[in-house]
Amino acid sequence: MTREIAIEARGLTKVFGGRGSVFGRQTGGARAVDGVDLIVRSGETLGLVGESGCGKSTTGRLLLRLIEPTAGSVAFNGRDLTELTKAELRRSRGKMQIIFQDPYGSLNPRMTVGDAISEAYVIHRIGDRASRAKSVLEMLDLVGLPRSAASLYPHEFSGGQRQRVGIARALALRPSFVVCDEAVSALDVSVQAQIINLLQDLQRELNLTYLFISHNLSVVRHISDRVAVMYLGRIVEVAEADHLFADPAHPYTQALLSAIPPSHPDEPRHRHELVGDLPSAHDIPVGCRFAPRCPFVQDRCRATDPQLSPLPDGRFVACHRAADGSLPTYRLNS
Repeated sequence: MTREIAIEARGLTKVFGGRGSVFGRQTGGARAVDGVDLIVRSGETLGLVGESGCGKSTTGRLLLRLIEPTAGSVAFNGRDLTELTKAELRRSRGKMQIIFQDPYGSLNPRMTVGDAISEAYVIHRIGDRASRAKSVLEMLDLVGLPRSAASLYPHEFSGGQRQRVGIARALALRPSFVVCDEAVSALDVSVQAQIINLLQDLQRELNLTYLFISHNLSVVRHISDRVAVMYLGRIVEVAEADHLFADPAHPYTQALLSAIPPSHPDEPRHRHELVGDLPSAHDIPVGCRFAPRCPFVQDRCRATDPQLSPLPDGRFVACHRAADGSLPTYRLNS
């Protein structure tokens, strides 16, 4: 059964530092997100991966309208967030939340854990002091922290415990959609596993929808139902997680997955090394933006920008050669 669409972005664009517009298109500046089309289905985890600086975190914030888009639209449960007034957007905040990367920097060091979690109830005028205190204790139970944590300050916790506080704060209003922005990247490997398991348990219990942003491909493979690959402000491939990791279609996806360390030192490894650096978002190449680094580039790639299009196997890929079946195949070692 096809799941309902929770979040749908169309032509989502964010330009930082532009100098005005020409024919409706902002000129100059850095095109951090450039015409992104993305769908997140209700109850799923969509992984979003790509190199640092490709626009992943900006995309997550645009979906929540934490920053204003330069162009495009974002629909949450069928309602366009870009058209909401500030008052309407504020009322919608309870259903859309974010878990930040830094579990210490995202918490106010002058506020107790109980105050940090109950702040959401205060802002949205939910309950009285007694009911808020009770809700805080319930949230601490939910994320596996002792109730005594409510009276403590962030510096009195470990990194993993602080991230649990961040999760409790994000879920205090019982949202349906949560952006996990590098939510485990600042944690030790063993603690990462605990937080990932917690997020999965909470998803099942509360019927949550996640956008999981990460550069850790192994974690993304474990937690995601589908994966979107981002390069220089654009989505270049979207596929079911198992399908994408077993048989990547876009040359950039192939290069990313080939960089995953093997599970055993004796396991053969076939690297797809890229030449050159990620181009600047201030000076995006003409045609396919991956063409300057692509080992399979053709003349048409330098002239025409490929659009994200469906393939017969159900995935979406922005690549001329993948679309017509002329791209050399690549299989990830199992």
